[in-house]
Amino acid sequence: MNSTIQKQENGTITLTITVPATELKKTRDEIVEAYSKQTQVPGFRKGKAPKKLVENKIDPQSVEEELLKTLLPKAYSFAVKQHNLSPIVNPRVHIEKLEEGKDLTFVAETCESPKIDLGDYKAAIKNITAKSKIVIPGKQPQEVNFDQIMEELIKNTKVIVPALIIETETQRLLSQTLDEVKKLGMSLEQYLASTGKTAEQLRNDYSQKAENDIKIEFALGEVARQENITVEHKDVDEAIAKAKDENEKRSLQANSYLLASILRQQKTLDFLKSL
Repeated sequence: MNSTIQKQENGTITLTITVPATELKKTRDEIVEAYSKQTQVPGFRKGKAPKKLVENKIDPQSVEEELLKTLLPKAYSFAVKQHNLSPIVNPRVHIEKLEEGKDLTFVAETCESPKIDLGDYKAAIKNITAKSKIVIPGKQPQEVNFDQIMEELIKNTKVIVPALIIETETQRLLSQTLDEVKKLGMSLEQYLASTGKTAEQLRNDYSQKAENDIKIEFALGEVARQENITVEHKDVDEAIAKAKDENEKRSLQANSYLLASILRQQKTLDFLKSL
């Protein structure tokens, strides 16, 4: 196998990967052999029929799907190691054509965590939190405005959010909206008419929201990294113990990694609030 790499300014990493025809044939033969052992041919015991008879009964499309399912992850993993990459998303794969007897070349698009510059975020946020630290006798301290904190954090953060992540999150938001619209018994056209927006305007709105939300996520992650904010097992166990019922407890236990991520983010927000 061999591959080439191209890095774009928008954060997208494009890998062009070639799998030799010999590797394709070897894997295809192994798949056909596996199918042969499971295929029943009248007049023969399972797995004992002549190879030619078995091949005639095997669906070529099924073989091709299994071939790609076997080779693509292997080839992609090879390219990632070859170029010393640390992808943070599943690749978006493009295949032009799969032809027997020829090399297979495909393109995989992915991205890594971007470089994040938080600037002098602490000084900026202290200007927001300072009001909450002023004690006036007989009056309650002014509460910290988290929206303002996030606004200052993002204003000071320099980061190029990979286009691939923005596109994925935008599509998720659009799909979520479409599901909600269907539950209301409306068509997308009716929903757009009620908002006074075109489909393109709606996509642009969600694209901006996606970029902002992801930028916040990256910024909070960088703050946590710089300040060594971590979540211990006991933190996760305590959160699970507070579940309102057994169903919620099982759900939290099954998603403990996600729970730990949420707890770390909350600790980071508490840190910003304390500045």
